Amino acid sequence: MRTPAGKECRHYYEDFHRGREIQECRLVKANPESAKWHPNDCFRCPVPDILRANADPDMELTLTIKKGFLGLTRKLDVTARSRRTGETIADPHVGNFDPEKNPGLEIFRKALEDDDTT
Repeated sequence: MRTPAGKECRHYYEDFHRGREIQECRLVKANPESAKWHPNDCFRCPVPDILRANADPDMELTLTIKKGFLGLTRKLDVTARSRRTGETIADPHVGNFDPEKNPGLEIFRKALEDDDTT
């Protein structure tokens, strides 16, 4: 669904049909440690970019909104972990890279590194 920021995100939900006024981020709703979500948070949220860059079906994202200095600013923290192994993924944009599962990706990554050095 298209967020108020104009990006596609599968975790955003809105319903304005027949007088309803529902807007929610289901990632924040599932996280009890997060502050309350506001539609303006979508403008700074990295989740749509992560979902566009990485299509790993085993990656589980967690979004935590924290209030900043004097409650004036808000910080959006995204953590990713693998459902298969349970380990934390360092860079959610790249995902969990397993060269044994797909050796073609390792060859492609090495070719890109060799191309960058020239």
